[in-house]
Amino acid sequence: MGSFQYRALQANGAVAEGVLDAPSRQEALRVMEGRGLRPIRLSEAGSSGGAAKAKVKVESKSTANSASPSLKFSFGNSDKVSPKALEIFTRLLSSLLTAGVPLSRALVILTREASSPAAAVRWKQIHDHVVDGLSLADAMARFPETFPKVYVAMVEAGETGGFLDVVLGQIADFQASEKEMRSKVTTAMLYPIILLVLALAVLVFLLVFFIPRFQLMFAGFGAKLPLLTQMIVSTSEMLRGYGLFFVVGVFGAILLLRNWFISAQGRRTWEGLVLRAPVVGPLVARFAMLRFCRMLGTLLGAGVPLVNGLNVARRSIGNQILVDAVSNSIERVKEGKALGPSLGECRELFSGATLEMISVAEESGRLDQELVRIAALTELDLDRQLKTAVALAEPLMLFLIAGFIGTIFIGMVIPIFSLQDHIK
Repeated sequence: MGSFQYRALQANGAVAEGVLDAPSRQEALRVMEGRGLRPIRLSEAGSSGGAAKAKVKVESKSTANSASPSLKFSFGNSDKVSPKALEIFTRLLSSLLTAGVPLSRALVILTREASSPAAAVRWKQIHDHVVDGLSLADAMARFPETFPKVYVAMVEAGETGGFLDVVLGQIADFQASEKEMRSKVTTAMLYPIILLVLALAVLVFLLVFFIPRFQLMFAGFGAKLPLLTQMIVSTSEMLRGYGLFFVVGVFGAILLLRNWFISAQGRRTWEGLVLRAPVVGPLVARFAMLRFCRMLGTLLGAGVPLVNGLNVARRSIGNQILVDAVSNSIERVKEGKALGPSLGECRELFSGATLEMISVAEESGRLDQELVRIAALTELDLDRQLKTAVALAEPLMLFLIAGFIGTIFIGMVIPIFSLQDHIK
């Protein structure tokens, strides 16, 4: 039987401190929950307090180690929590808090019901940090690989406003919508990418294995080849002679571009080029506007103040140039101006009709509902645009494939007609 010092919140919001006897840390937590106390900090009395925290860390570590044998031959990173597990965690935590279950107990339940060993370890770490006195948002912020910044910001807003259960439910809905939208984009781009890969594979096969056979035949007659045929043969020789160096150069260029994209200047430059692209730019801007409106509408519907909601929603945009434009609008809202006119200068994101709808909704007190409605309509419009773009991309890719193969075929056939003169 050990003694535990605790600091907890009572039902009336007052802070209570004291000492209780319990055989274990988990039993002490159950005793506190039975008394209607919400734990803020719990540690063993005396000099063993540090040992208690060490014990928690050892238990977490042993849990991860005990799970590792079953994942030894699995593919991918076994220590990473999947987006699906995070969505389940968010929705269940919202349901438990709505039902009146204390936060620490809800985290214990979610740890026990985790869908994977990695998720169980992460939820237990969150639980231990919360019991040791951290807020839920601060505990999640220690694991950025699991909880994105936007996620943590929304949780922080919910904790501050006292409606964490509502915000968690909204986060789960937002995650489901984002997953569905990304799935649509991925599905739409899959077929054109497959066509492009096939086109490159066919082109390489023709240049490496097909052209050399014709080249030997032409060399036997000693005839001068047409310019188009000479270009094709030279490309084939270059690819066969320096193909390995070309592949290494491509990989080196990819690594350099990756490092450049990671840098702030490189990322900003690339995002600016993407926004100015003829077809891709408007799609990217509309997708960013969709995420902004859905996030802001979700937060306002959960009771988050407008300025706080804007600060969180701008992080969901993804494009730094657009984030900067929205940041300037937020400053005007802080000065007391209406949201619609404040967003008016960010024309890359918001059309005139969208700004008018936002202004009218703000005046009528339906801003949260209107923003969610705008996001839903924009998603439908984007879905149609993606289908149209894919429908145009498919014949374009087929045309390019036919053009490459046809050019090589014509370049190889033209000399065959001139060989008749040399044969005579």
